[in-house]
Amino acid sequence: MEYLVTMTTRVPEGTSEAEVDDVRAREAANSRGLVEKGQLLRLWRPPLQPGEWRTLGLFAAPDAERLEQVLASMPLRVWRHDEVEPLMPHPNDPGPDFVGGSVTGPEFLVNFALVATDGTPSRALEDATAAEAVRTKELAAQGHLVRLWRTPGEGRALGLWRARDAAEMRTILGSLPLTPWLQVETTPLSEHPNDPGPDRD
Repeated sequence: MEYLVTMTTRVPEGTSEAEVDDVRAREAANSRGLVEKGQLLRLWRPPLQPGEWRTLGLFAAPDAERLEQVLASMPLRVWRHDEVEPLMPHPNDPGPDFVGGSVTGPEFLVNFALVATDGTPSRALEDATAAEAVRTKELAAQGHLVRLWRTPGEGRALGLWRARDAAEMRTILGSLPLTPWLQVETTPLSEHPNDPGPDRD
């Protein structure tokens, strides 16, 4: 099973720079080991405020208990708070081994929530859902849709996307047939120095 983990680090006041450097070096070495074991799949930096230290990680583990053991093994955990979101299979996910077209540009995490559809004819929603499956397959083939998961809650999903820039990402999301019924939250991602890279998804 895969998990998205938001890791927020707060270094205690008075901690020496040498101690911080030591923990970060051990964290990098530990991350490489987790990658080799197939437990750490990706790392990103979300937008940060001055002085903020936060990382998003994609992990794989058999269950939540084993994931906690993995997270507890990371040296930065002594200063870190973790928020875990389980990721379930989505029928439109291209899959971790799918290779689409080459897209140059940043990655984005996009949260989707299907808003109330009261009053919408069921046939219209069924047709849009079927068209959504076709469109996401096209976007995966182009290299824009990297992964797609279901998340806890009715009608909720999370997608990992690539685009040239934020404007193209908005255009892509606007092309989804379910857009009229979707609430969308987009997080631009920056590279993390310990990220194993997209080829290790």
